[in-house]
Amino acid sequence: MTRWFVSLVVALGLVMPATAAGKKNVVLLVADDLGMQVGCYGDRVAKTPNIDQLAATGTRFTHGFASVSSCSPSRATLLTGMPTHMCGQYGLAHAEHNAHTFRKVKGLPALLGPAGYRSGVIAKLHVLPREVYPFDEEIAVNGRNVVQVAEKARAFVAGCGDKPFFLLVGFVDPHRAGAKGFGNEIQYPRGVPADAFDPKTVPVPPHLPDAPDVRAELADYYQSVARMDHGVALVLKVLEEAKQLDDTLVIFLSDNGMPFPGAKTTLYDAGVHLPLVVRKPGQKAGVACGAMASWTDIAPTVLDWTGVRAPATLPGRSLLPVLEREKPAGWDVVYGSHQFHEITMYYPTRMVRTRQYKYLLNLAHQLPFPHAGDLWGSEAWQGILERGDKMMGRRPVAVYLNRPREELYDLNSDPDEVKNLATDPKYTDVLNDLRKECREWQEKTADPWLIKYKHE
Repeated sequence: MTRWFVSLVVALGLVMPATAAGKKNVVLLVADDLGMQVGCYGDRVAKTPNIDQLAATGTRFTHGFASVSSCSPSRATLLTGMPTHMCGQYGLAHAEHNAHTFRKVKGLPALLGPAGYRSGVIAKLHVLPREVYPFDEEIAVNGRNVVQVAEKARAFVAGCGDKPFFLLVGFVDPHRAGAKGFGNEIQYPRGVPADAFDPKTVPVPPHLPDAPDVRAELADYYQSVARMDHGVALVLKVLEEAKQLDDTLVIFLSDNGMPFPGAKTTLYDAGVHLPLVVRKPGQKAGVACGAMASWTDIAPTVLDWTGVRAPATLPGRSLLPVLEREKPAGWDVVYGSHQFHEITMYYPTRMVRTRQYKYLLNLAHQLPFPHAGDLWGSEAWQGILERGDKMMGRRPVAVYLNRPREELYDLNSDPDEVKNLATDPKYTDVLNDLRKECREWQEKTADPWLIKYKHE
């Protein structure tokens, strides 16, 4: 290649197709509705030896945050590097009444394709339209049947030949199977774990009441988590057997928090503070990185690894430079943006989360907080209603359903986010600083809800 052509490629931001010699694959493993119920994150009940082992050979981020706690919006954020109000995937992408990413946006498959990458998604994708996410292969399979997921992964990897690949594995566990159950009654192939958990011994999160129905559902949830963890092992085994593991960046995370009231669909930490494990070939093993990482950083990380230039408008940045650093400077704030889950669940909220404080701006605070269909029908929520519980764990039910315009929490003294300090004069300076931080981020990301500052 002549020098003038190389200069032209650099000047125009073009990307030359990757070759087998410079192959850099990516496997993105996405759990569905998994909170921090993982062994390497301190949960003593969870059976997740394979996620734990991945963390032991790579980097476990202690402060990983989804920017929205809803399936489709979060997955769009992962694949575009944009918060949901910026990419347009405001809510779920299924059913007749759905939401689509803006057609002008380019997801990772569209960005990686010109660089010679073959892209595939197995099981759950849950974003639209296809022109924004033009995967070369969309492989339908029961995302709870992890043996079948691994078989499809093996076929995809083999079919790529010498081409580098980007593979998204969308597990369905531990999402609810409708309003009741977690798919544990299905007869799975031999080798798929069916670990039963004792409801009496499972930990009850502080956002839920300690009641028999809650404990029973949590036990089923933990079984679903264990099955998903086995799927992680099977996919990694596929890469190892294909001699691709040493050429592949592996990222494991969840789209949003656990599928229980007080977590999923909220911007409280139970909904957005999630597992994030990254393994880069050749890196230092067993790193616990304290960088506050956002799911808007995942697409820039993938593009950095593959050598593809990220769009200049992306607000996130690559995590690769901090993979081997425990306390990197300058990674001390993340942001959140929520609009809908289902189309009927309008409740726009913005979040600024620092190491000590969380600020929430509820832009439709006059409305009661809406429920996702599966959470409303869950035994946990129905039990709260039938008993007439006044408390959801440490948070009053009335406060959960009816929120003020602003919430401010000191996470050092109040990690469960139950003491709102927004009206406390002692925290006026903190509140003003985070208000300013929130608005500046909204302006940077072209938030259409900025109009609220003029009209209210």
